[in-house]
Amino acid sequence: MGRMRARDTEHPQAKLDHGGVATIAPSEFTSGFELIVDGTPQSHVDLDDPTHLHFEYIVRMGAVIDQLPAGPLTAVHLGAGALTVPRYIDATRPGSRQQVVEWEAPLAALVREHLPLPKGASIRIRIGDAREGVQKLPAALTGACDLVVSDVYSGAQTPAHLTSVEFYREVSQMLSPGGVLLINVADGPGLAFARRQVATVAAVLPEVAVLADTQVLKGRRFGNLVVAASASPLPTEWLPRLLAAGPHPAKIAQGAEVKTFVQGAHIVTDADAVASPRPDASLFLR
Repeated sequence: MGRMRARDTEHPQAKLDHGGVATIAPSEFTSGFELIVDGTPQSHVDLDDPTHLHFEYIVRMGAVIDQLPAGPLTAVHLGAGALTVPRYIDATRPGSRQQVVEWEAPLAALVREHLPLPKGASIRIRIGDAREGVQKLPAALTGACDLVVSDVYSGAQTPAHLTSVEFYREVSQMLSPGGVLLINVADGPGLAFARRQVATVAAVLPEVAVLADTQVLKGRRFGNLVVAASASPLPTEWLPRLLAAGPHPAKIAQGAEVKTFVQGAHIVTDADAVASPRPDASLFLR
């Protein structure tokens, strides 16, 4: 059956430095395992098939990554949970060089021990705050990253200091001229937080697209929106068809739709930044 069970114990746990407990448990709905923090599923990993992306928003991130130019990527991940996206890139683009900044050392140790990375994967994990971590990355990465993924949660919320225009300016400096920034934004009905986030990102990187379930994008229920941004036109030619086809049908908003989406939304600064809304149990749909 391959490596279909986590090693050592069925439900290994780790107490996190900044509060809460992380648990790795077999998925109840599909193959692989889930990383659960205080009852909230954070990641899904299939050790036998790293290309198996279970959570809907991760599927959409994967769809954007697949549109990037062929070949290995230079990528930075700010927050990575059980390293689902780094594993996906390693499997689909051999030779990629990846850096991960993770806030919780016990979580990183738990994942390394019980959900080991593939042998030979060039994935370096650094422990620390995402914003401080960006500043400490090797200078050679500045202006050289094909991809930066921001998917940072403390408990069930993105910390306020990782939502501001100042933060996105710092992150954008890592991107190559055609590099893409992907952000996981969770929000509920009305999308007040998400609209401000998209407006803030658009103030830094002019090319912006938003990918989400149609009902989430209309602000009718809580869910995840994937924001893709770049200084250059985004490689989204085939995305609308791919997203509509499933397995998790979704919509991509671009151009005039994004301008309408952010109308009236104020840019977030360090002075007025707030953490993302707390999700409910319906966030991670199976």
